[in-house]
Amino acid sequence: MRIAKALIIIGLCLFLAGGLAFAGDKKLKAGFVYVGPVGDYGWSHAHDMGRKFAEQQLPWLETIYIESVAEADSARIIDRFVQGEKVDVVFTTSFGYMEDTLKAGKKYPDKKFMHCSGFKQSANVGTYFADMYQTYYLNGLMAGALTKTNKIGYVAAFPIPELIRHIDAFALGIKAANPKAEVHIKWIYAWYGPDKAREASEALIAEGCDTLAFTEDTPAVIEVGQEHTEKGQQIYTFSHYSPMQQYGKDSVVSGQLTDWGVMYVKILQDIYNGTWKNVDEWWLIGEKASILGGTFENIVNPKFEGDLKAAMLDTPDLGKLSVYDLVVKRYEQMRKGPDVFDPFTGPITDNTGKLQVKAGQRASKGDLMGIMYYVDNIVGSIPK
Repeated sequence: MRIAKALIIIGLCLFLAGGLAFAGDKKLKAGFVYVGPVGDYGWSHAHDMGRKFAEQQLPWLETIYIESVAEADSARIIDRFVQGEKVDVVFTTSFGYMEDTLKAGKKYPDKKFMHCSGFKQSANVGTYFADMYQTYYLNGLMAGALTKTNKIGYVAAFPIPELIRHIDAFALGIKAANPKAEVHIKWIYAWYGPDKAREASEALIAEGCDTLAFTEDTPAVIEVGQEHTEKGQQIYTFSHYSPMQQYGKDSVVSGQLTDWGVMYVKILQDIYNGTWKNVDEWWLIGEKASILGGTFENIVNPKFEGDLKAAMLDTPDLGKLSVYDLVVKRYEQMRKGPDVFDPFTGPITDNTGKLQVKAGQRASKGDLMGIMYYVDNIVGSIPK
């Protein structure tokens, strides 16, 4: 009787610790495909920090990764993971890996696949993304308040919906704080392109931009901003993906950070427990995947708090308050969900004069996932 009771207790413990699908000593092996080097201190670095966090939190998890995988080479790497490394699940972490991930799902029906930033699912292929458009909006509020030239620059990798969504949200925040300011964009056609990002940053500054944001996987833009600031020309910059304030202590105002770790733990736990579904895991500030700040300690660099507290705005719902307080209030609202406050609430007009979101309406997730227009304070047109 005692032995039977002991076995029941052991079985219950195994269930609680690991779930039915992988009970006992069974391991789960996950492979991660990165588009850039893990030392880029941007996108791939943030994903790798998330991978390490998941491995620390989940004792039954084993992970491997391959960095700097060209999008055209992703199919071969996925085959290598499945056939050679015998992984149970593959995470493909670049938009350009989408089609190869879907093909791999058909080729290996007994494996799980998760594609980051994509929008196509199948029986064993899910998608996930920690979207930062809300934090871009908050950074836009600060950029609009701080700019002295009313020209704000943006260094961007590729003209895909993800980047257009973030640029538009940044521009909407700028407009809310400063309707006179314009956004100017330089496309560099590289996720990891420090030299191109540096060249684009210098060009934007030469054209009169005193504030820079970016989507590129290195701190090159911030380094340029810091160099100019140290020479007496204040350039405001915003961190991206990883905490980059250390590269621009006098330049970085805030930024958008991503905690992929909490998302990876959730997805991997679902797979381990046998509760995984091929859905789109699209996390925002409310799910604690997107975080405001140039570091994880402060939402705003203390160097710029005074200027942001001195800049006052009238808002339709919160009354008159400082830009700093507005950022804090909006951040709190976003934590409660997009139904409380969302940047893409109309009226929103594109820069050709077309009404894209009607007054009082909010753009749907589908609209945001496929967005390909510039809002009306962005100069130029989207490259074809």
